[in-house]
Amino acid sequence: MIIVNLDRILFEKKIKSKDLASRINLSENNLSRIKTGNIRAIRFSTLNNLCRELDCKPGDILDYVPDDGDIPC
Repeated sequence: MIIVNLDRILFEKKIKSKDLASRINLSENNLSRIKTGNIRAIRFSTLNNLCRELDCKPGDILDYVPDDGDIPC
């Protein structure tokens, strides 16, 4: 399962979702969907913009935790 840690990063960096959405030219609604993990995909350009504005790496935003149903490769 992929875990989205965007809320934690925003809290740590004291950045409001509204401000971040404006900085990366993304709607607040779409940023909210990313934060809650209610997305099926994310564009690399969006991930790049998030990392640039938050001064972080993709692994800081996204994490992987194995599920019981995950089949090892």
